Amino acid sequence: MTSKLFLLDGMALVYRAHFALVSRPIFTSKGVNTSALFVFTNTLLDILSNQQPTHIAVAFDTEAPTERHREFPEYKIQREAMPEDIVWALPHVRRLLEAFNIPALICDGYEADDIIGTLVRRAEKQGFESYMVTPDKDFGQLVSERNFIYKPGRMGDAAEILGLPEVRAKWGVERPEQVIDIIGLWGDVSDNIPGVPGIGEKTAGKLINQYGSVEKLLARTAELKGKLRQNLEEHRDRALLSKRLATINCEVPIDVDSEKLKLHPPDEAKLKQLLVEFEFNSIGRRLFGDDFKAGRGLETPPTATASRVPTTEASSEEAGPAAESPAVGEKKANLKTLADVAHDYQVVSTAKARADLVQALAGKSSFALALRTDGADSRQARLIGLAFACEARAGWFVPMPRVADQVTAILNEFRSVFEEERIEKIGYDLKFVLGALKWAGVSVRGRMFDVMLAHALIEPDLRHSIEFLSEAFLGYSPAAAGTTQGGQGELSLSDSQASGEAEHAVEAVDLVWQLRSVLEPLLKEKSQERVFYEIEAPLVPVLVDVEFDGVRVDARVLAEFAELLAKEMAGHERAIYRLAGAEFNLNSPKQLGEILFEKLKLADSPKKTRTGQYATDEQTLILLAGEHEIVRHLLEYRECSKLKSTYVDALPAAIFTKTGRVHTTFHQLATATGRLNSQNPNLQNIPIRTKLGREIRKAFVPREEGYLFLSADYSQIELRIIAALSRETTMIEALKSGVDIHVATAAGVF
Repeated sequence: MTSKLFLLDGMALVYRAHFALVSRPIFTSKGVNTSALFVFTNTLLDILSNQQPTHIAVAFDTEAPTERHREFPEYKIQREAMPEDIVWALPHVRRLLEAFNIPALICDGYEADDIIGTLVRRAEKQGFESYMVTPDKDFGQLVSERNFIYKPGRMGDAAEILGLPEVRAKWGVERPEQVIDIIGLWGDVSDNIPGVPGIGEKTAGKLINQYGSVEKLLARTAELKGKLRQNLEEHRDRALLSKRLATINCEVPIDVDSEKLKLHPPDEAKLKQLLVEFEFNSIGRRLFGDDFKAGRGLETPPTATASRVPTTEASSEEAGPAAESPAVGEKKANLKTLADVAHDYQVVSTAKARADLVQALAGKSSFALALRTDGADSRQARLIGLAFACEARAGWFVPMPRVADQVTAILNEFRSVFEEERIEKIGYDLKFVLGALKWAGVSVRGRMFDVMLAHALIEPDLRHSIEFLSEAFLGYSPAAAGTTQGGQGELSLSDSQASGEAEHAVEAVDLVWQLRSVLEPLLKEKSQERVFYEIEAPLVPVLVDVEFDGVRVDARVLAEFAELLAKEMAGHERAIYRLAGAEFNLNSPKQLGEILFEKLKLADSPKKTRTGQYATDEQTLILLAGEHEIVRHLLEYRECSKLKSTYVDALPAAIFTKTGRVHTTFHQLATATGRLNSQNPNLQNIPIRTKLGREIRKAFVPREEGYLFLSADYSQIELRIIAALSRETTMIEALKSGVDIHVATAAGVF
């Protein structure tokens, strides 16, 4: 009999389990959300009963940084803070595994992927049949005749098992290990692996099929043309870095043998105790028979909100052990669609009908507004239509002509209601809506209610798309959600004049109208009313104005600085070659490592990356700065190179030709702390620490004569808040007197 090893990616499965029931969570009678624990346990039981493994383990990540983080500090940096319910669930998942007598494996400095990869390769040599239980696509690189990916089923469906034929078909590769080559070019948004700009999954697959690997492709870029060749040659190091980041390390020094992985019977007493603690009646009956009783938890806590549809634990289980939430786009059979509800959606296409609509809107205290555009850039998006609603299941769509002057004329017809401050404007991502209208020449005034921002304050850990909000709060699956564009989901629909698309546009604004009445009381319940109405909502039109005004950038200053940087880089390059005694590719970590550590021998025991190359990252070089003059030149060369590529060459391309200014986009929801996030371009990280970096700031100039820049910085804001809340006299005095607060705090402590 063949031994069957099942290795579970613990963190990935717990996250998946959490979001599986996010719209209908399971709570104990004490109000504890046990959804992640419940779904994870059911998934585990399905594997044990249906697959009958002989060996099993669950691998987890640790908080310790890995070689990937050291080589690329931005690795996974974009991920939001872990939801509190998952933070609570993780230690209890381990308690359950202990009761099941299933080992939980960790190894500081390595990810769960690496642990699984290491054990799979060891097991393969011993003749095992191994199954990697994970939703992660990266594991395709480990599939072989004996190694498989096991993806737990969704919504009660059977699990999916991927072997060699499935991986080859999915990725279009000859060999599974080429998966990492595709990711090297394509990147991986979920892990913040950058890839090469302009290369998507299909192009990556085509190139790897033709050339075999990233390395072979980069050696033959002369055979390519145009932008593709340019991107590959400019970002060759990025492609190689991305491949390294995606490569699963199969040499983890973890002391685990096959005997430790053997499946043993559970500790029934301990397991029953936990099932009673978590009030898992259905799981208990599944394991121990109908006589098992664990008490009764509530599917919603005592302060249940409209977002939660009351269900029972048993009904949740019937939906499948890993029933997916609306957050991952699964359409549930019990959700209504437009075909199930009576609605009155009208297309308003004549001047008389528009005048009647304006009169109707003018008599309302509020209305919902959405735009239909051909893109997600508010500066340049062509307006295709307006959508309005001021009652549920009803609304209007106003199509726009293609001629710009005619669009302006129609917008002017609605100007009075847009600018009426008495009327509240309700929308989804109102900053996009207001911005697009402002670029079209119309300002929107009055109180704002943005359902996206409201939900971000109510449930900051969840997703905020129209689709998710509609399914979770209204029990409705929108057709319009499929056409939502943009990083935060602007209601921008595709350029089609079909009546069905107009219907979807009105459906979207209708849902926005309905969501407002659901979300407003939740703001009060969560004590977020003041934050919403006094901070977040009023900030929207302010950000629209700031983005619209932009900032003037003097391209001539940047061009002159680019020449200076090029000269500086050339000087450092000559010095490096002289000190090295040879010419080599400065951007090749492999060649640089050989020069520094084999030829110049700058370290007795040089650090290496997980791929076996010498580490040549900035932190490593800083530690070696006193060892040899070449290191100083390398660091300064890299600074010049980064300034040139990231800022000096990129900023001129961001100048909007119509205004001669740079118009960044500010996001209110991009950070867990609520701090504004600037993108396209990022104006929050213009260098200031070094002399060369400060030169870039000279390119930012006031818009015209008579204007100047005002710099306002609320110094040490966090410490001021701490001092005020704690009423700590030493800190308060230090802040008032202007002395160095850090010195004063340290003196007080020691």
